[in-house]
Amino acid sequence: MSNINQLTAVDTVSGTDQLPIYSSVSGDARKAALSVLLAYMQANISTADNKVTQYAAPSATGFSVAITDSSASIWLVLTPVAGYAAGTIVLPAVANCIDKQEILVNSTQSITTLTITANGSNVTGAPTTMAANAFFRLRFEAVTDTWYRVG
Repeated sequence: MSNINQLTAVDTVSGTDQLPIYSSVSGDARKAALSVLLAYMQANISTADNKVTQYAAPSATGFSVAITDSSASIWLVLTPVAGYAAGTIVLPAVANCIDKQEILVNSTQSITTLTITANGSNVTGAPTTMAANAFFRLRFEAVTDTWYRVG
C-alpha cells in the first residue's frame, strides 16, 4: 500500500469516493465509500439540546412564573388563557446557575408588560413585552453572573 503522503490530492469529493479503513471485525484493511461514512455519522451523532420542558398556563394578568430553581437548561412553554397586561418570569437563583445554562421561553398569547426577575443575577437585553407566539432565549455567563439575551 502506498504511503498516504504520496497519493494525489483532490479538491472535491463525492459520496462514491473511497476511504481506507481498518476493520476490527475482519482484522484487515478495507475500503468504505464516503456515503457509508456519512450514514454512519448521521446514525450515531446526537444533537439533543438537553433542555427540560416546563409548562405554565397563567389564568390572570399579573401572573408570576418561577423557572425551576436548578442548573438545568429550561424550555418554558407559556400558554396563557388570554393576552395579559402584565406578567413576571422569575429566573433560577444565581447560586444554582451554571455557565452556558439556557432558558428558552415561548408564549402563545401576548404579554404587554413582561418583567424578568433576575433572582440575584443580572440580566442584559431581557424583553419587556411579548407578542403572541413570540419567544426569547437567555444564556447564563458565570464570570459576571449575568443572563444575556441570545435569541
